[in-house]
Parts: sequence; C-alpha cells; structure tokens
Amino acid sequence: MEGVRRWWQELTGLVLPAACGGCGSARTVLCPQCRAALGGAVPFRVRPVPEPPGLPAVHAAARYADEVRAVLLAHKERGALALTRPLGAALAGAVRAGVREAGEGVGAGEGPPPPGGVLLVPVPSARAAVRARGHDPARRIALAAAGELRRAGVPARVAAVLRQRRAVADQAGLDSRQRLDNLVGALAVVPGGARVLCGGAVVLVDDLVTTGASLAEAARAVRSATAAERAECAERVGRVEGGVRVGEGAAWGGGAAAVYGGVSREDRDDRDGGVGRPDRAVEPSGAGEGGVGGVSAGVGGGGDVLCAAVVAASPGSLEINRN
Repeated sequence: MEGVRRWWQELTGLVLPAACGGCGSARTVLCPQCRAALGGAVPFRVRPVPEPPGLPAVHAAARYADEVRAVLLAHKERGALALTRPLGAALAGAVRAGVREAGEGVGAGEGPPPPGGVLLVPVPSARAAVRARGHDPARRIALAAAGELRRAGVPARVAAVLRQRRAVADQAGLDSRQRLDNLVGALAVVPGGARVLCGGAVVLVDDLVTTGASLAEAARAVRSATAAERAECAERVGRVEGGVRVGEGAAWGGGAAAVYGGVSREDRDDRDGGVGRPDRAVEPSGAGEGGVGGVSAGVGGGGDVLCAAVVAASPGSLEINRN
C-alpha cells in the first residue's frame, strides 16, 4: 500500500497542473517570484549561535521564511515532488559556494573540482517520518542537486550512507542544547559506507538548518567512520604487498589498493526532478587523480568533510556582520 501511495504522489506531482508551492498561484509548479526567492540570491554563510562543536562551514541558498518556507513544507510534508528540481538547483548553488570557500573551486572558471569529485551526503530523516511522508526529502533534493552539479561539469554523486542508529525525540520545541543532546551519537555510517566516503570530498546536505545539531552529528559520524577506515587501510599498507613491506607510516592513498564492495550505485539518476527510488548508497568510481581506487589525499581529499550546504536557514542561524 505504501508503494502505491508513493507512486501516486510521484505521478500526480509530475503530471497534473499544480498551484505554486510558494504563493499558491494557479497552474504553475513555482512562479518566477517564488523561484527567485528560492534560488535567486547569492548563497551565504550560516553560523548558529551557539555553534555546535564540530559543525563544518555551512552555506544556505535562502532564508527560511515566507515563500521559501512554504515551498519546503509543501515538498516535505505534502509530497509536492515537482518542487524537487528547483529545490535541488538551490542546494547545488549552496554546495558550489561552500566548496569554493573551502579552497576547492568548482565549475567553469572556478578552478578544478576536488580529486575524486564531490560526494553529497544527506542527513537522513527518521524512518517513521519517511514512512509517514512516503519519501526522504533531503535525499531526494540531494539527488536533484547532484544532477545540477553534473550538468555544470562538476563530478558529483550522492552517498546516502548515514542512518539513525537509535530513536530520537521530535526536535520541534527543543532549544539548541536540547537538540544537541537529543542527537549526540544518533547517526552512524552503514557497513561499507566509509569506503564510499573515501572516494571523494564530502559535503553534508540537508533541506534546512536551525541550530546545526543535525549537521554537527552527521559530521561526527562521517569523521569517525572515515578515520577508522583510514586506520584500517594504513594497517593493510603496512603489510607485505607484492613481496615488499611498506612502512606503517605510509600516506593514505599512497599506493594501497582499496577494495570497495557491497554498496550499489544509485538506482536512478535525477531524471524527472529526482523522482525515483533514491534509497541506496552509491558505489565509488575508479581511480581518480591523486589517489588509488578513487581515494585521494590532501585538502578536500577522500573522506574529508569539506563543508555543509542547505536549501534554507532559519533566521536565528544567520551569520550577519559577525566577526
């Protein structure tokens, strides 16, 4: 029954005339004014106060208010899946801004992409919320954003490798400290996911940032998993390889053959506005420049949490003239 419901949501969202997700104008998915409010501004840096420990640099495409708030709620809570593509385009702009600020410019005239490309890692929704909504909004928007980036010449993939390892309370009504306590240790990388993460520079993505607690917890989970993977790789490098012993201090990606397995590629690309079955992680691509098996070293290398990007930021988390 749930599969039928999801199929019907996707079909109606793509085929039937709709009201604007932002202002309600008839027979348009998103009117020009609301489209401009969502993705027409220059993405900006976000810094919640207090800032959670371990939070990477966050960029947002828009402020969470008025039309933008209505668009996100329509997509997330009412299954307006035709809004996926414009939301993905807005998120892609925030990703480009974050990666560029991190010193790894992407896109035409902005320098080369990070070695191994960019991995968009969505913050997962609770399973109960996914069942109730019929889809995972952040993952769906991430797939659309990856398509936008690829069309602009940026090698980008979605690595949906984070899962909730325990139940968490509803975040609504919790202050920043309560949200941080509620989420600490709540996320983990799925088995085999760390090998995928070591295939590119990591950008954590979500639809909304309020206190930054979810993104900070996602960053902790990714860093923990990739550190363990690198330690395991270093141990393998230290063993006899081809009859020659390599020192235990050998650099990551300096000659180790990385074996990736057990993780499937995205079932579908971002066709039809990202509608499909974005329910699997991706497999890494082949060897990239500066590394082996897609693993790269240096700033923005494989497994590094480069930054975070969101569609919108709540007013309380905006960085305005802050030194």
